[in-house]
Amino acid sequence: MAGDTTGYGGCAGRGDAAGRPGMTDGEWVPGPHARPSGGGTDRGARRSSGGRSGGPDGRGAGSRRVAAQVAQAAQATWRGLDRVFGGPARTQVIVILACLLALNSADTATVGASATQLRAGLHISNTDIGLLVAVTSIVGALGSLPFGVLVDRVNRVRILIGTVALWGVAMLASAAVTSFGELLLIRVALGAVTASSGPAVASLIGDYFPSAERGKIYGYVLAGELLGAGVGFVVTGDVAALSWRAAFVILALPTVPLAWALARLAEPARGGASQLLPGAQRILSRSEAQQRARSATPQPAYPEGTYPGAEPAPGGGPGGETDAQREAARRGIRPDPRLVLSGNVARMRMVATVRYVLAVRTNVVLIVSGACGYFFLAGVETFGLEFVKGQYGVSQVLANLLMLVVGGGAVAGVLVGGRLGDTLVRRHHLNGRLAVAAIAALATVVLFIPAVLSHSTVTALPYIVLAGFMLTAQNPPIDAARLDIMPAPLWGRAEGVRSLLRTGAQALAPLAFGALSDALGGGHRGLQETFIVMLVPLAASGLILLRAMRTYPQDVATAAASGGSGGGAAGPLPVPPPAGTPPAGGWPGRDPV
Repeated sequence: MAGDTTGYGGCAGRGDAAGRPGMTDGEWVPGPHARPSGGGTDRGARRSSGGRSGGPDGRGAGSRRVAAQVAQAAQATWRGLDRVFGGPARTQVIVILACLLALNSADTATVGASATQLRAGLHISNTDIGLLVAVTSIVGALGSLPFGVLVDRVNRVRILIGTVALWGVAMLASAAVTSFGELLLIRVALGAVTASSGPAVASLIGDYFPSAERGKIYGYVLAGELLGAGVGFVVTGDVAALSWRAAFVILALPTVPLAWALARLAEPARGGASQLLPGAQRILSRSEAQQRARSATPQPAYPEGTYPGAEPAPGGGPGGETDAQREAARRGIRPDPRLVLSGNVARMRMVATVRYVLAVRTNVVLIVSGACGYFFLAGVETFGLEFVKGQYGVSQVLANLLMLVVGGGAVAGVLVGGRLGDTLVRRHHLNGRLAVAAIAALATVVLFIPAVLSHSTVTALPYIVLAGFMLTAQNPPIDAARLDIMPAPLWGRAEGVRSLLRTGAQALAPLAFGALSDALGGGHRGLQETFIVMLVPLAASGLILLRAMRTYPQDVATAAASGGSGGGAAGPLPVPPPAGTPPAGGWPGRDPV
């Protein structure tokens, strides 16, 4: 891919039907004095062909000029993303995964932004609006377990291609319904279709990117999820003011190019052999990754008398751990012998996998905390626009703009939160990722209170923007921390278990928000009191994250001892000895602090 611009919207090496060379960055672009290839040679000649410069040749030159400018702008944008993300291969992966999550969040936000039109068109209540979102999440949660198994065993990219294609069909079908019952059935089918996205994205991020920057990468990908919600609020929300059916049609349009882009994405080798370091030009195929892994010098999982991986593997090869696991080893933290896995981890049965995932104490805390955070976020996505219009007395268009500003703060939150967590771990703060998440969760509650109580847009806006920043800043470090405490062969199924429990709770949010607001009298007053009440589980998420800081270090060490952590760049760790069997000389080090 080095030096190839054609894959990013350029025109290098291409010509038009008349054999004229295509334009690339730095080549000739028709200017005001450029001669068309046919017809007159000056303005007078062009005017003589039609009395104005808009003759056939003039229009052709103008069209080529616009096409060249669009191509150059696209190339400049992609080059800018390359610089930010670390190369064309990384940019390709990040943009595709971000767009994938954006589809789902855009759908949820569109239902909320279209609430007024849906109520009028289908004669339904706020509770029914909440049910439309909740049923999709519930079915998606139930489907996440079987999809988690598939993600760990089959080609993940192909699963996502099918998901995107079916998602587009479901959107078009939603636009054609004639009753609430029909729309509800389509939402059930949509939930089954989208169940694969969570496990697949988590597993792919773990295999595509080095552990030391997973928080930052998660920030980039989750920014796409939030931008998708912004599209749902602003773009399709405005369209829904004219026709909610047209809003669903618009959501179906991006599925075609996204499915095409996924078809061009290489499936990475499992265990980290295809990890994309900064500057990577392409993704290693699985055969190339396997060959590189065979050429590397194997590292024993348990060097005699030492903690496994106490020193990073040379060049990040076999035996490498995540940044948090190396820090745990540096501190001499011992793993929990009851949870050290043995045998073929990738072939664990589903029941055994669920039991293991729920036996990791930090993982349970992260699931509960994530459920509380996403519970509130789902309520904001569904009823935030409705609340802003009633609470601050603004129009639909202005409310959409306000939500866009709040969304900007939320995007900044995921970008800063993930990067900050990675930085703290690099500076030897093992609990850095959880500390960022806990502080952000508690700050969100404090900032939302004055925003919800105020009736002035000017007064409330700074609080809402900062609250949105803090609400989303906790997600990337939590997502990165989950990969630190799970062996790589279990990433898909662990994410499936987490999605089942977290999304199950999250699915209740729209229904709970809608039902509680109706019970409190409905209207903006009912929504205001509902948002105040729902701050309680959000505060609980911050408090339980503080508890997770006590168990996280040992669970990180246990994942390293179980092997297959995925932290190295050339393959999984060798299989460790049976659970509970210490290396020669016993487990060195002290109890976790």
